[in-house]
Amino acid sequence: MSGYDFHRGENPRILFFFWIVMAAGVTLLVGLGWRQLVAYQKYEEIEKRQTERRILKPGPRGDIYDRKGNLLVGNRPQYSAVVYLDDLRREFRSEYSKIIRAEREALREAYEQTPESEREDSQLTPNYNDLQWRARQNVIQRYIDQINHITGRDDTLSLRKIIRHFNEQLLLPLPLVEDLNADQYARLIEQVPVKSAIQIHTDTARYYPYGVAAAHTLGYVQNVNPDPEEIPDDGIKTFTFKTKRGKTGLERHFNDLLSGETGTEIWRVDPLGFQDSRLEMKAPQQGKDLITSIDIDLQLAAEVALGERRGAAVALDIHSGEVLAIASHPSYDLNDLSPFIPRSTFDEINERGAWLNRAVQLSYPPGSTFKLITSIAGMRHGSITADTQHDCQGLYRLGNRIFRCNARYGHGIVDLAAAVEASCNVYYYAEGLDMGIDVLSAEAKRFGLDQKTNIEVPFETSRLVVPSKEWKREQIGSGWVPGDTANTAIGQGFLLVTPLQMATVIASIARDETRTRPTLRALTNEEAQQVDHGGEPIGLTPQQHDALWEGMERVVGKDGTGRLVQIDGLRIAGKTGTADFRAHGKGVNLAWFVGFAPVENPQIAVAVMVEGTNDSERYHGGSTAGPVAKDIFLEFIEHYPERAGFASAR
Repeated sequence: MSGYDFHRGENPRILFFFWIVMAAGVTLLVGLGWRQLVAYQKYEEIEKRQTERRILKPGPRGDIYDRKGNLLVGNRPQYSAVVYLDDLRREFRSEYSKIIRAEREALREAYEQTPESEREDSQLTPNYNDLQWRARQNVIQRYIDQINHITGRDDTLSLRKIIRHFNEQLLLPLPLVEDLNADQYARLIEQVPVKSAIQIHTDTARYYPYGVAAAHTLGYVQNVNPDPEEIPDDGIKTFTFKTKRGKTGLERHFNDLLSGETGTEIWRVDPLGFQDSRLEMKAPQQGKDLITSIDIDLQLAAEVALGERRGAAVALDIHSGEVLAIASHPSYDLNDLSPFIPRSTFDEINERGAWLNRAVQLSYPPGSTFKLITSIAGMRHGSITADTQHDCQGLYRLGNRIFRCNARYGHGIVDLAAAVEASCNVYYYAEGLDMGIDVLSAEAKRFGLDQKTNIEVPFETSRLVVPSKEWKREQIGSGWVPGDTANTAIGQGFLLVTPLQMATVIASIARDETRTRPTLRALTNEEAQQVDHGGEPIGLTPQQHDALWEGMERVVGKDGTGRLVQIDGLRIAGKTGTADFRAHGKGVNLAWFVGFAPVENPQIAVAVMVEGTNDSERYHGGSTAGPVAKDIFLEFIEHYPERAGFASAR
C-alpha cells in the first residue's frame, strides 16, 4: 500500500470550474424557462408582427328608403379588373432578367464604342432598382393593354401608383381598370383566359334610383381611408380597403347608422411579405337601413314643378313635423358622383351654383309672407283688431321718404283680412310703425326665426337675421330708424330666413302653436302622436284667429294674390310674397308662397321660394311660386285623399 499515493481531498481548481458550469447550466435553464413560461407572449407577438398581416374590408352601407318603402339610395356592384402582385412574381423575375441582360449589353456596347481616352476607369453598371420597377410596370401594362383591347378603353397606370401599391397595399388587389360598365364586364368575363392573372373584383358603389330627386337632402359619399382609431393597435401590419363615408346630407348625418361592419382577414406571409396562408376570416356586414319621412311622389312633384328655375320647395306634415318633400334647384344627378366625382362634373355643378341646398343653406328676405308674423304680433300687442282699417292710396309717407304699396293706385280701405288677401304694404307699414320693432322682433323670435331648425342635414346656415335695435347697432354700427321698422313689417330690410324656416312657420300657424321641429326621419304612429315641438300656443282670441285665417283663405280665393293655387274641393290658406335682395352685387327678385290645407283639418304645410336671376326677371309669389305649391297639393290629394278631405284620389 505504501507504493501508492492516495489523495482524499478535492482539487480546488476542478471544484471551481464545476460550480461555474453548474451556475451556467442553471442560468441557461432558468432563461429557457422564463422565455417558455413567462415571456412567451412577448416573443409570440414579435413573431406575429414579422409573419402576420391583417386585411380590413368595410361592409356595404345600409339602404335609404322613403316613408312608403321606395328605395332612395342603395348599392350597385362596382366591377374592377385587378391583379394580385403575388400571382405576377414569376413574370416580374422573367421580365427583369430580360431587361437586365439588355441593359448590360447596351452599356457594354456603349463602353466599347467610347474612345479609350474618354472611357471611365470601369464599365458603368445598370441601375438595378430602376430596372426592377420598369420590369414590374411592363408586366402590369401588358395586362392593362389586354383589358383595353377587349373593352375598347384606353387606361394606363402610372409608375407612381404602382410603387405606392407595392409599398403600402402589397396584399390587396392592384386595380388595373376601375368602374367597368355592364358591357365591359361581360366582355372580360367571356374573353379573359381562365388561367389569366386578371381577376374581376366586385365592390359596391352608391346607387340613386331617382337621380336628381332630393339630391341635396340624401347627400353623397366619398371613398376615404379608415379612421386610424378603427385599426387595432397590436403591432400587426394592417392593409385596408377604402371605406365610404357620408360627405353631405343624410349620408353624412346618419353615417354611423348606415356604415357597415368591417370584416377582417389575418394572413401568414412569406419573407417577402406576400400571402402564404389565411389564418382567420370575419366577413363584413352591411350597415343598417334608414327610413326617411320623404314621400318620393311629393318630392318628384316638387322637383318637376320647380323645373329649371332656382329655388326651393318644402312640404311638412303639420302635426309631426315630418318632411314630406324638400327640393332645391339647380340640382344634380347623384349617380354622376358615384363611385367618385370627376373633376369635370365638379366644375360643371359648381359653375351652375348647384352644390348649395337653397332650402337650408341660403337665407333670404321672406317678403310679404312675413306679414303673417306682423299680423300676429299686432293682434297680441293690441294694436290690430279684426276691424282695424287703413286707407291705402298706393303709398305711405314717412318723413321725407315715400314707401310704396304693391298696388300702384292703392287698395282703398282695407281691414286685416283684406290686407292679408291683397298683401297691402300700406296697411303693414302703418301697423308695424304703431307696434314698433321691439314687438315685431320678439314675435319673430317666438316663432324661432332667429334659430336653426336643427334638421338632420349638415351645413344649415347660421346667417339668420331677426333685426332689432341692438342688432343694428352691433352689426351695422348705426341707430335704428322708423324706415327700418316699416321695411321689417313687410318682410324686407335686414330680415333673413330660409325656406325651411318659413315652412315651419306656416305649419305652426296651422297648428296654432309657435314652433315646429322638422325631421327627415320617418316616425311611427306612436312617435308622431307624442311629438313635442317645444313651442307654446300662439295666443290669439277666436275672433283674431278667424280674421287671420279668413284673410289667408281669401289669398287663394278668386280675387286673392294666390288665386292660381286654387284647387276645386280643397280649402287652402296661404300667403304670397315678393322680395328684393342683392346677391353677388346684383339685384335679385324673389317669389314666395306659404300655405296649408285643408283649412278645416290642416294636414300639409308648403313653402316655396323661387329666385330670379336679375332685375329683369320680375317673379311674383302668386304667379311663380304659387303653381309649384299647387302641384304639391295635387300630389298630396292623389296619394292621401282621406287626409285631404276627399273620398278617393282625384
